[in-house]
Formats: sequence, structure tokens, C-alpha cells
Amino acid sequence: MAGQAKKNVKPFGFADKVGYFFGDFGNDFTFMLSSMFMMKFYTDVMGVSAGIVGLLMMAARFVDAVTDVTMGQIVDRSAPTKDGKFKPWIRRCCGPLGISAFLMFQSGFAGMPMGFKIFWMFLTYLLWGSIFYTSVNIPYGSMASAVSPEASDRAQLSTFRSMGASCANLAIGTLTPMVAYVTVDGATVLSGSRMTMIAGVFAACGIICHLLCFHFVTERVEVPQKTEKLNVGAMLKSIFTNRALLGIIVAAILLLLGMLGMTGMAPYVFPVYYNSGSSQSMSSMFSSLASLFVVAPLASKIAAKVGKKEMSIVGCLVSAGTWIVCLFVRPESPIVFVAFYVVAYTALTFFNMVIWAMITDVIDDAEIRNGVREDGTIYSVYSFARKLGQAFSSGMIGGLMTAIGYSKAVAADPSAYPEVLKKIFDLACLIPASGMILVALALLFIYPLNKARVDANVAELKKRRA
Repeated sequence: MAGQAKKNVKPFGFADKVGYFFGDFGNDFTFMLSSMFMMKFYTDVMGVSAGIVGLLMMAARFVDAVTDVTMGQIVDRSAPTKDGKFKPWIRRCCGPLGISAFLMFQSGFAGMPMGFKIFWMFLTYLLWGSIFYTSVNIPYGSMASAVSPEASDRAQLSTFRSMGASCANLAIGTLTPMVAYVTVDGATVLSGSRMTMIAGVFAACGIICHLLCFHFVTERVEVPQKTEKLNVGAMLKSIFTNRALLGIIVAAILLLLGMLGMTGMAPYVFPVYYNSGSSQSMSSMFSSLASLFVVAPLASKIAAKVGKKEMSIVGCLVSAGTWIVCLFVRPESPIVFVAFYVVAYTALTFFNMVIWAMITDVIDDAEIRNGVREDGTIYSVYSFARKLGQAFSSGMIGGLMTAIGYSKAVAADPSAYPEVLKKIFDLACLIPASGMILVALALLFIYPLNKARVDANVAELKKRRA
């Protein structure tokens, strides 16, 4: 049964967009901090091997195979309340999410036995990502279809969601290196006590942003309660027979491999290769500002004219080309490297800015074909795919950094390890370049929802709901 528009509710407006903006701002206060600095924290402060950190981060994400889909089912089968079907979950779970994020960065345990540190890292990372982040993020992402039935409104929500992520990236990526790094014997190193303080502040900010999302967003489409039990076989069949869902899953995994490869290598290429923590701040600041003031105003307009899929392919290819040029130029100045970073990040953001609207396109397409709207289930499958991308990215970076010989000793005295430094630079370019090329190919050859088909689906759903 398709969702029906509610009566006597205020029309979609600026408050919804601002509220949805704060939702992803809140999500990324903890997600960005984990993506950018958790491996750096555990390798350089806690002394854990990068390979072990990457392996445990990857294993925790595979636990999401269960928790993401389970949460999607819980959301789909929950009864709507006076506040809606999805919003209540954000208010219930944002507090535990912030607390678990803070517990991940406890530098006071640096002197504990290695076994305890590994156990603590795995436990807190599991609680944060597989339990509480899932409990907030699945309802938040699924809520977009309930805020408005209009494709143009949902595209604006996607843009404001991405703007929220860009602001979080601006705050975390710019401020954290400025506060967290200290100079010891001429080397730029991470301060454990400062990271603990930063994690506490960002956790509190995330909770506040989630509560603002709950307050400002209104659900207008009443999504009916699902009563049938989960059929795992049917769900897997749906994934592999739904080309649109399969295409966006593959593209999302590859996007995160490339994008998190960029952000994951930043704490190594800037403070270690270039010995400049300030340049890491600059890269985050200028790439975030470009996303907010260049991409955000243009993305929805370009997508409306040429199509989301079409625009995204071009953006990913430009990003890949930028990194390939950077690899051959090998700039000696960190400022020049920052310029390459900003251009590459800005180009891929055109895809990242509309990817959430593309998920609602996939949900619409499935409703057209099956006559059933399964926002929570489809979104949870997609969310799990994103976490696969996070897992592969963490495992890949951890494994590669261990393979090239990176350790706490390299961070303390980089000039003594010139071969390791060269390989750090190579990885910082090759990981995002490869990822973006593969994303473009996935969108081109697997994902079928071009502009014409999306417009046809929107028109058909309007007709059915009239």
C-alpha cells in the first residue's frame, strides 16, 4: 500500500529544509570524527597497529548486516505517532549515540594493556556505529519520503542534507587539526587528551542538532504500518532483481571507498608527509566552503536540467582526473596539494549532493513496479551498503598503511622513513582516483534511472495518488 498524503498539515517549507540540514549535521559530528581521526587516534595515541584498527572497524561494519536491516524492519513495522513514523526514533536514540561516540576517544586508557585497548575500541565502535548510529540514521534517511511526496521537495531535502554534512566537515575537518595537533621535537603529532575533549564537545553538538531536526521537520505522507514478517530470501531477490537499487548500492560502496580514502589519508599525508597540520585544516575548510557555496546552489539546478545520474558521472570523472594529475605533478608545497584536494572533492560532491534524492527515486521506482512502498527496508539496505563502503575503506587504509610500514615511530620521526612517506603520498592520490573512476562506471552501466525515467515515475505516482 502506497503512502497517502496527510490532510490539514502545514505545507513543505524552509523549516523542513533547515531541520533536515541539522539532522545530517548531527549525524556527521560523530561520523566525520570517526572517519577522519579514529584510526589516527588508535595508531598514534593508543599504539595499536593500523592493520588491527582497520580489521576491527571493518568487522564492526559487517555486524550492520544484521542491525541495519533489523532497524529498517522495526521502522517499517512501527505505528505512526502524533509526531510521525520516523521522527520519534531520532529523539529516542540521539543521546546514547553521542555518549558512545565520546567513549571511543578515551586517551586515559593509553597506558592499559594492548588487549584491553583493542577490546575497548571494538566495543565502543560497535555500540556507536552498529547500534545507536543505525537507530538514528535509518529513520532519518527514511523520513525524506514522508516529508513530501514531491520529487522537487525531496531533491531540496537531499541538498540540505548534503549541506549539513558539508558544515560538519567544515567544523570537524577545520577545527580538529587546529586543536588536536601539537609539535613535539619538530614533528606534528596528535594529542590524545585534546582528542578526548574534542570528542565530548562534538558529541554534545550532535545531540543538539538531532533535537533541532526533530523540532523543525514535519512528516506529511502517512506511511502505513507494515505487518508482514521479513522474508530474507525475497529481500535478497529484490536487491538482485532491482537494477536501480543494485546500481546505487554499488555506486555508494565505491563512492565511500574513494571519498573516505581521501579523508582517511588526510591525517597522514598532511601532518606526516608535509609536516603541516594547518594544511589539513585548510583542505577541509576550502573543500567544505566550495561544497556549500558552489555545489549546493548549482547541484539541484543542474540535476533538474540534465539529470542526477548524468551530472554525477561527470563530477566523478573530473575528480578522478584531478587526482591522476596530482600524482604525476607531486607538488612539494602543501598549499598546492590543498588546491588539488579541493578541486577533486568539489567535483565528487555533485554526486554526493544528490545521492539521497536518488534513493527516493529508487524507492519510487520499486513502488511503481511492486505497488508497495518500503522506505525503511530499502533505505536500510542502502545504508548497509554505505557501511560496507566504510568497512572496506577502513580495512583498506589500515591494511595498506601497515603494508607500507607505517607505525607510531613514523609519526614521531617522519624524516627517518623517506620510502614510507613516498608511499603515503601515492596512496593519497591513487585511492580516490580509482574509486571515482569505478563510481562513474557503475552509474553509467548499472544504475538505470536517468532523467527521463525518473520524470516518468514521478508523473505515474502523482496519477495514482490523485
